[in-house]
Amino acid sequence: MRTNVLGVEFDDFTIDTAALFAYEKIQNGEKTYAVTPNPEIVWLSRKNEPLRNALNNAGLVLADGIGIVIGAKILGTPLTGGRVPGIDFIAVLLDKLASSGGSVFLLGAKPGVAQIAGEKLIDKHKGLIIAGTADGYFTDSNALVDKINSANPDLLLVCLGAPKQELWMSENLLRLNVPLCAGLGGSLDVFAGNVKRAPVFFQRLGLEWLYRIVKEPKRLKRSLSLPLFVFRVILQRIFGK
Repeated sequence: MRTNVLGVEFDDFTIDTAALFAYEKIQNGEKTYAVTPNPEIVWLSRKNEPLRNALNNAGLVLADGIGIVIGAKILGTPLTGGRVPGIDFIAVLLDKLASSGGSVFLLGAKPGVAQIAGEKLIDKHKGLIIAGTADGYFTDSNALVDKINSANPDLLLVCLGAPKQELWMSENLLRLNVPLCAGLGGSLDVFAGNVKRAPVFFQRLGLEWLYRIVKEPKRLKRSLSLPLFVFRVILQRIFGK
């Protein structure tokens, strides 16, 4: 059973159990996609029905954001698995793929970033195969789908940012010959070394969002959705809707 937080249904997994679940989907050849909503994305989905549907139709919905975990607890339906950062979930999944000689296609970021990310992922996950790459500046989804299908990957990382990546996966899933797609925001820049994650101290406290604001003050406006999100969750707890 999933946990509803402001209209988005979350799976209650740990990082390891989420990766195992996803790996089994790949091994069984099941076609689905994974999403990793944070409070900002959930807040956006309240007035964006296509996005909300894309999130809830995913085969795996992970709580990427401490605000989601707090929100679920306030609502009396705690996510016992805790926060599941998408980038950590994928790291464990790539280890499993690498152990069996699996492959991944990297989609997103600026031209050249995916190739560099792929090289570094191969170094980190010995045995992993990079089936192909494509930047996020495509204009023809049909041609892109054909390219991905020709590469025949086990996993497709869709790093286009929200809500574009969620909508793209939902719209193109049936045409993709890929067992599992996963939306992963700006992770390719992290994999490529262009962007550094928050120090472990911030990660453990669930404060990566605060670190990003300090490093990139322009994110402050976007982060204003967090207190609104928490306030709305409290209202839902009190009034039940």
